[in-house]
Amino acid sequence: MSEKTPAPVTFRDLPAVDDVLSRLAERYPHTLIVAETRRVLERFRAEIRAGRSPAESVEEAVTRSLQGLRAPSLKPVINATGVILHTNLGRAPLGALAPIAGYSNLEYDLGTGRRGKRDVHLSTLFDRLLGAPAIAVNNNAAAVFLALHELAAGGEAIVSRGELIEIGDGFRIPDIMQRSGAALREVGTTNRTRIEDYRDAITDRTRLIMRVHPSNFHVSGFTAKPTLDELSGLARERGIPLYEDLGSGCLVDLTAYGVAEPLVGESLKAGVDLVSFSGDKLLGGPQAGLLAGRADLVTRLRRNPMFRALRLDKLILEAMGATLQAILFEEHDRVPALAMITQGLDQIRERAIRLAANIPGAEVLAGESVVGGGSTPDQALPTWLICVDGDAVAIERLLRRNDPPVVARIQNERLVIDLRTVFAEEEKDLLEALLLALRRT
Repeated sequence: MSEKTPAPVTFRDLPAVDDVLSRLAERYPHTLIVAETRRVLERFRAEIRAGRSPAESVEEAVTRSLQGLRAPSLKPVINATGVILHTNLGRAPLGALAPIAGYSNLEYDLGTGRRGKRDVHLSTLFDRLLGAPAIAVNNNAAAVFLALHELAAGGEAIVSRGELIEIGDGFRIPDIMQRSGAALREVGTTNRTRIEDYRDAITDRTRLIMRVHPSNFHVSGFTAKPTLDELSGLARERGIPLYEDLGSGCLVDLTAYGVAEPLVGESLKAGVDLVSFSGDKLLGGPQAGLLAGRADLVTRLRRNPMFRALRLDKLILEAMGATLQAILFEEHDRVPALAMITQGLDQIRERAIRLAANIPGAEVLAGESVVGGGSTPDQALPTWLICVDGDAVAIERLLRRNDPPVVARIQNERLVIDLRTVFAEEEKDLLEALLLALRRT
């Protein structure tokens, strides 16, 4: 005997707001229940007008909505993609950090009992790491804007055409320059710029020579550009500051591990007057933009009114301080991004074999990880991948909807797991999520 098809829901079947309120009043605030109930009723009426019957009751929909509001939107994610600085997953993964509860000496000098500056919590660490003063703002785009606004507003900044890059999400160097009040003076060509191009472009309106490291792309072939020594020599000769935006912000030499990126310290030693770089890329810390260099220039930047609008929050300062301390004392295992880059290939293989033994039909194959995050273009790190049979699209979707969510990648129509970016303590949750997804597909 076949089951009866449920009668379509009509406007008369919808409950009054007070009915829902009476059943949920003990669990949630009165005004919140009323507001969410009205939103749900409005949605249900639209579905009925469109000839569809809602799949759940109003009370169920309101309860689910309220539970969703109570649950944090920002949540831990297991990154099994092998992309270390995954832009959509927060770039550099943060290490363990216990934020200071209550009050702190953020801007209070405990020695003198007077107002202090929040810069001091990072300045000493930067001085030891770079041998130069530095300040921090909320991201590297802000750092570029601040440098141009202070040092070149009302004048010209000379930049090679080959360095007029887009730094992500539609933000382009020429646009930032325009907003800062600095006029752009392009020199050279896309693929070749000579020191004479910079020299010929200098006028009485020139305020800055700017060098931009193409950290998110690579140009090869018939190319040329001046060395930092040549640019710094010209800058000193003409009394114009040389500013370099390095983007990725590498403080640790990683060439032995297959990552070739210019070091901030090397640029400063080559005579660059001011360097800007990101805090959440190869530095391995939280989102921030750092500016380091000549003391007089850093002082000017700090006194710029825009600095206050762009400065760091106390939580970011704490996280950045912990990251810089770990780098200073060469405790790179405390900086997850650096630990992932320097992880031994044999160790990844052993972990992959051990985990794959519990996954039906899985095999371990050689593959590649990438640093990501708009850095190290055309550079990959060798790794070992767990390749899983089955409906890759369906498995990937179920993993994303797991608790905790797992983000993997599909390669050659197979789901692959790269343990380089999976913390050891996450392996159990990863395995459980994967086995559950396989059973469901």
